[in-house]
Amino acid sequence: MPFVVDLTSGNVDKDDFCAEPGHFGGSILGLRLLTERTPAGLDPYDPRALLYVAAGALGGTLAPGLAKAVFLAKSPLTGVAGEAHALGPFAAGMRAAGAGALAVSGRAERLSYLLVQDGEVTLRDAEALRGLGTAATTDVLRDRHGPHARVAAIGPAGENLVRYASVVTDRAFAAGRYGLGAVFGAKNLKAVVCAGDAAAPVADPEALARLTLSYRGDMAANPLAALQVGQPGYAAWADDPIAPGYAAVRNFSVAGAPGLRVPRARDYDGRAVATTGTCPGCPNDCLKVYAPPGAAERRTGGLGQEAFLSLGWNLGIDDVDAVLAANARCNDLGLDVVSLGGTLAFAMECAERGLLPGGPAFGDAAALPGLIDDVAARSGALGDLLAEGSARAARRIGRGSQAYAMTVKGAEMPCFDPRPQPGIGLGYAIAPGGPRYDALEHDLDFDPVAGLGYSFPEAARIGAAPAPAGTLDEERGRRSARLLRLWSGLDALNICVFASSPTRPLTLDRLTSLVTAVLGAGFSLEDLLTAGQARLDGMRAYALREGGGPDDLPARFHDEPVTAGPHAGAVLDRTAFTQARTAFYKELGWSAEP
Repeated sequence: MPFVVDLTSGNVDKDDFCAEPGHFGGSILGLRLLTERTPAGLDPYDPRALLYVAAGALGGTLAPGLAKAVFLAKSPLTGVAGEAHALGPFAAGMRAAGAGALAVSGRAERLSYLLVQDGEVTLRDAEALRGLGTAATTDVLRDRHGPHARVAAIGPAGENLVRYASVVTDRAFAAGRYGLGAVFGAKNLKAVVCAGDAAAPVADPEALARLTLSYRGDMAANPLAALQVGQPGYAAWADDPIAPGYAAVRNFSVAGAPGLRVPRARDYDGRAVATTGTCPGCPNDCLKVYAPPGAAERRTGGLGQEAFLSLGWNLGIDDVDAVLAANARCNDLGLDVVSLGGTLAFAMECAERGLLPGGPAFGDAAALPGLIDDVAARSGALGDLLAEGSARAARRIGRGSQAYAMTVKGAEMPCFDPRPQPGIGLGYAIAPGGPRYDALEHDLDFDPVAGLGYSFPEAARIGAAPAPAGTLDEERGRRSARLLRLWSGLDALNICVFASSPTRPLTLDRLTSLVTAVLGAGFSLEDLLTAGQARLDGMRAYALREGGGPDDLPARFHDEPVTAGPHAGAVLDRTAFTQARTAFYKELGWSAEP
């Protein structure tokens, strides 16, 4: 059941806006509400701004790939639609509590939280939680509402309106990107708590059980699924050397040999944290929880694949314990590790170039905890500056510092370098909500020589045939748009990309069978792609309305080639990039860039 909540008045209404077909109760519906119920140009912190939180029609179902909730609002970082997804048990908690979606507007008079319980929503006082981290907040709320309550909370960063503050669910699963935690903070909303034991409806339980069994049986033979479920896990970055130019080093300024150590698997020994909060129904166990033994709060150490790169190599740091501690601290304070890492890297390069006297230095792992705390608290001039994100900080600093802000649409770029993978670069530039590393599959996966050959037939079904990873031409634009449309469909339905086609065991046929088994209506590949297109069109229309853009990358990726290793010489030629971008637009039916 969807609920409409006005925090200013405290009114809660039930709405039938989820009854219409085609939006699946997720991002497509949220974007429509965002467009229809808020005026153009509205400040993201205005009480009239809309916050949408949803498990939708599929999220939270006990099956592989369905443990995902979406958080959506106008982003205080980009000014366009900010969409972040949380893995883990929160989506299942929403469904168990009797809420498929929440549309929240207004601003509570005091710091508050929403309790969703047994099909009812109430507003509760949270002043006693002010200043608490996400773990302590979750502890208090579970003491009140039961140990199995599911909690989405903000930390001090959200309360202090850090523009890239995150929402963290069940201590370790972050909805990290685009500052949704700051939107919570602007609404005086500390948390959403879900308590209940209702079962998510499934049309064909037997078919769903068969799909789960076949998925589990194929995991060992799928290299990415096997890596995800194994130790130390998909996000651990262990043992294998990282080719120069593949990942960000020192704010993407080092395009040759990084001079930094690659962790060993044994470096994670003794750092895993026991948790019962894995993704319900999914055997992959992708997001593991790691923190050094001495970390102040270890349970918040959910390790996403971007954390080591963003808080490590991008800052010139290769100390695993320093990175794991920083990641856990970010999750407890409620900070997006990608934007924090990008903003700190920007400040470090500015300091190195004499543009930010007294700024932080690359490689200074000892200073990292203090920097994180200062940003979350907006403490001092530097903490307050960096809490704005690197694009706004660059405008304040001036003197050419904008060249070192590695942002698209105001959001810090993920740490996978687009120079050797131009399809990723096109996705960063053109995705209308801002850059996300999990918006489309990596070019190297479909390289005819180095790629994942088992995934080629799946990709070919949506028109993304294998091609050399470094090729940048019109066909690259078209095939990247097709991949973006596919993964947008997964986002629209709250299906996890880390379980899905073309590289994971949820093949296209299994995906369509999965949706059919849950909803009971026939669902085809065309339906999935149609949903992906509708979500992209909705985000694009909202971005155009709000003046978002442009669809381009920082000049560094066009001007500074990779200098060593297998990707030596890789650079994004401007003319070729423009032609590929035009083909990308045409494939999606878009006329021009914002």
